[in-house]
Amino acid sequence: MPNIPETVAAFLATASIGAVWASAAPEFGARAVVDRFAQLEPALLLAVDGYRYGGKDFDRTGVVASISAEVGAPVIRLGYLDGAGWEPGLLGERDAPLDFVPVDFQHPLFMLSSSGTTGLPKAIVHGHGGILIEQLKYQHLHLDARRGDRVFWFTTTGWMMWNFLVGVLSTEASIILYDGNPGTPSHERLWDLAAESGMTMFGTSPAYLTSCEKAGVEPAKGRDLASLRAVGATGAPLPPEAYTWVRDHLGADVWLCATSGGTDVCTALVGGIPTLPVYRGEMQGPALGVSVAAYDDAGHAVVDQVGELVVTEPMPSMPVGFWNDPDGSRMRETYFDRFPGVWRHGGWVEITARHTMIISGLSDSTINRGGVRIGTGEIYRAVLVDEAVVDALVVDVPREGAENWMALFVALREGESLSPEVASRIRQRIRRDCSPRHVPDDVLQVPRIPRTLSGKLVEVPVKRILMGVPPDRAVSRESLADPAALDSFIGMTPPR
Repeated sequence: MPNIPETVAAFLATASIGAVWASAAPEFGARAVVDRFAQLEPALLLAVDGYRYGGKDFDRTGVVASISAEVGAPVIRLGYLDGAGWEPGLLGERDAPLDFVPVDFQHPLFMLSSSGTTGLPKAIVHGHGGILIEQLKYQHLHLDARRGDRVFWFTTTGWMMWNFLVGVLSTEASIILYDGNPGTPSHERLWDLAAESGMTMFGTSPAYLTSCEKAGVEPAKGRDLASLRAVGATGAPLPPEAYTWVRDHLGADVWLCATSGGTDVCTALVGGIPTLPVYRGEMQGPALGVSVAAYDDAGHAVVDQVGELVVTEPMPSMPVGFWNDPDGSRMRETYFDRFPGVWRHGGWVEITARHTMIISGLSDSTINRGGVRIGTGEIYRAVLVDEAVVDALVVDVPREGAENWMALFVALREGESLSPEVASRIRQRIRRDCSPRHVPDDVLQVPRIPRTLSGKLVEVPVKRILMGVPPDRAVSRESLADPAALDSFIGMTPPR
């Protein structure tokens, strides 16, 4: 189902009868959907006839039929492209009384899936009580959502930010939905939407803000954005330059609310705090009720240095468990093996003396050079400043009998090529902003950088492919937004 009102209504209806919800965007490939849904053994599949993206219609009736057959669930169809609406007989009387089924606090509300870039996606179970408490806290006190507000976050139904956005309905604010390509006909479209809708919070990804900067977008030029008081960003580390761009183009009074959390908790661990100042390149602090720390290798909390992002005390929306993990062993292995009794989130964070936080990427894709390790996000912050670079991916590949091969792959804007001048500029910036040890061995141009359907870089799968793992074992292509983006890495080997 796409990000439309009918999907929100279907989710609320599902919750009201004590059933369990799981969603996937209609652009997901059949295998990606089956990988997610087959392990859930669903009773019913709600699906559209097709979707519209970038000005084109894509029929999905055949794909839906194959998914239905493989997961063993009958289909209820929503005519989206043809405008027919729900199948006759699904909806009851318009004025029928609403009935709600009481459930236990821990009763499953919805499933969220990990990206599925390696192996089957994990089916993460969120319960009614925990996620509701979390959303009431975060939407009221961190997003500062109030009566009359109109909150927007660009997302599809395949990303936890859709569930997060629906959670705004627990406040008196309204939500704005957008279905389609945010770059069609240009990056101006979402800013037009902000003006047309009287949007008060504009939620997006760091990649979108960086793309707007590189495309020369001027959000406030010719638009009335007087209602806009906040810009949210999540999904990846937000580079310091994006902070400056937001301030310069939207004004110092617009609050930049950079957040970091995850599918695992369906919220932010670190995020916006409307009563505190915003420092360039830093997140404002830990979310209320979240005991965040940075751990060194020995499991000691550190300040003003990069460490593993951990949560040391329970919080409301930690998962009830994984689906089909009756003894909890898979969940313990995922989060608690590294530091017993402490949640290891899988990212690098620096907690400053003033309690702000700097996220620098996934700890599983850290670059360790000569004993100096940094998160990949720090390298991207240096690289993406260059006006020629649209996107980038860095990996550190082990080699037998030699130091790891550090390769930086860059996608350049149209008309640009990786000249010696551009490569030199990139290297110099990394040397200056990161460290001399983290200057890549090779800077290589590729047409596109592979990302998941929710926009996350696939660093670990690319690294595994370069280490010789067969592509179909390294990554599920149907979990990628552009499967062809992976082709540039297949058959490539590190130089000896």
